[in-house]
Amino acid sequence: MKVQLPTRQAILDRRTYEPPGEGRADKLRLDFNENTAGCSPAVRRALAKLTPKLLSMYPEYDRGTRRLARHFKVAPEELLLTNGGDDALRLFFDAFVDSGTSAVICEPTFPMYRYWGEVAGAKIEVQRYGPAMEFPLEGVMQALGLRPRVLFVCNPNNPTGTLLDKSVIETILKAATHTAVVIDEAYAEFSGVTVIPWIHEYPQLFIARTFSKAAGLAGLRLGAVIACAESLAVLRRATAPFPVNVAALAAAKAAVGDSKTMKLYVKNIQHARAWFERELHRLNVKTYASAGNFLLADFGPGASEMCAQLFKQGVLLRDRAKDIGPGIVRVSIGTQKEMERLLKLIKRLR
Repeated sequence: MKVQLPTRQAILDRRTYEPPGEGRADKLRLDFNENTAGCSPAVRRALAKLTPKLLSMYPEYDRGTRRLARHFKVAPEELLLTNGGDDALRLFFDAFVDSGTSAVICEPTFPMYRYWGEVAGAKIEVQRYGPAMEFPLEGVMQALGLRPRVLFVCNPNNPTGTLLDKSVIETILKAATHTAVVIDEAYAEFSGVTVIPWIHEYPQLFIARTFSKAAGLAGLRLGAVIACAESLAVLRRATAPFPVNVAALAAAKAAVGDSKTMKLYVKNIQHARAWFERELHRLNVKTYASAGNFLLADFGPGASEMCAQLFKQGVLLRDRAKDIGPGIVRVSIGTQKEMERLLKLIKRLR
């Protein structure tokens, strides 16, 4: 039987995004900005308490939302939980972007902005970071003059590590009177910078957060969007009735309840990042200032071969030669012991 599926043209045209491959669990995973130290022990205890009855029910969100809203210092109606940070980003296209209308992104950046934009059939307007990975403010301001539906800004930016001063974000918001401005704060715990307190002043401001990084819950998929209640109500109209599973919610409550573990992890990552950067400089490796749990570095002409050799030894890095330039590698920051192991291997290969 011959069948032809009526596939949307946007699906046929979009680029393929390749997530991390299988078989990573037993390797040194410094390729996807994961928490390699693991989640709080409180998370495992919370998951162990999930009863068969709770698992058989559709989730109830009120208590969990109230607890997580307190963590972010917002009201419950200003917080929307999502099935991971990726799903949070999809909602902006579902709510604001018609096929053929424009969305602005600043590349290189997190690829899911482009991914969901192409799925939606949006016109993707790209502004490029500069040679020193500086934010393209002038280009963004010009793009806002054309009233795009949505602007995505990752702060700090993945993979460049660039951190915008709050004054720059304020400049953008004042110009974006007809655009939803999404500030992706996936790495805010590491930078210490957030614009969550601004949601009442700027109704076009939406902040995306995740529990995959500092909280170490990437495997459970939990994200969030924070905005003023009136603006967030628009996103709720595009949200499924039960977007978050009960295990993710229980784990997140436990994670934020153990703030000591999360804060210690963040402090250790900041220390390891600074140490690793100094060591790379001693090897004459150029690095770019980072406010995240990762570091972008230029290892020179042999970078791709270095990554291939490290892969054979069970160490995973992110080669960014194709989308940023030859020699560019993003290194996720693991524990101090893991970074010391990586440095020894790099020295052997250079």
